[in-house]
Amino acid sequence: MARPANAVPGTFGPRWSSKVGWFLAHVVWRTRAVNRSAVPWEGPVILAGNHTGVIDGPVLLGVAPRRLHILVKQEMFDGFVGAVLRGAGQIPVDRNGGRSALATARAVLKRGGAVGIFPEGSRGAGQVDDIHGGAAWLALNTGAPVVPVAILGTRRAGEKVGVIPGFRRRLVVQFGEPVAVRREAGQTGKEALESANEQIRAALAALVQTAVAEHQIALP
Repeated sequence: MARPANAVPGTFGPRWSSKVGWFLAHVVWRTRAVNRSAVPWEGPVILAGNHTGVIDGPVLLGVAPRRLHILVKQEMFDGFVGAVLRGAGQIPVDRNGGRSALATARAVLKRGGAVGIFPEGSRGAGQVDDIHGGAAWLALNTGAPVVPVAILGTRRAGEKVGVIPGFRRRLVVQFGEPVAVRREAGQTGKEALESANEQIRAALAALVQTAVAEHQIALP
């Protein structure tokens, strides 16, 4: 029986899907993972990555030191691909709202799991000029730290948004130091969310800039 759209995914899916992701990241492509030790080995954690290419999710799944439940756009959850994503324990998100996805992700974090999210919302230049508030909301509501993740090489300049990189292309996934956000005394909920969101955006943008300079892989 198919898992209901709003059901909390079990832990089995990421066990096998992380192995598929590893194969894609290291056999199909040449992915270098940098600073994986920055990701806490236990307890709730949010991995927030920049988003340029269609393979960002599978690559992150394959190199992350934790088994991940990644928020994936609802449109991908159709037919065979949708069945695979659900079986892999990924979380469908309606980009027009996303409340159900955030509630599911919060439940995963509350049980001590790891969640992956692309806060830019859609594939773009990946320089993190603006992000949605989902990662900040989850962090404030669960106490989970946010680890920024720079993903480079999945789409090059001039390539279409939906391109699949060629065999053995060089990719880099660099993990940053965890960002802890909290609601300060006297802050309204809206103020706390805006502050946390900017804190996460700035950390991720800075990491992307550093990774681009260090590894000499340009954003598209």
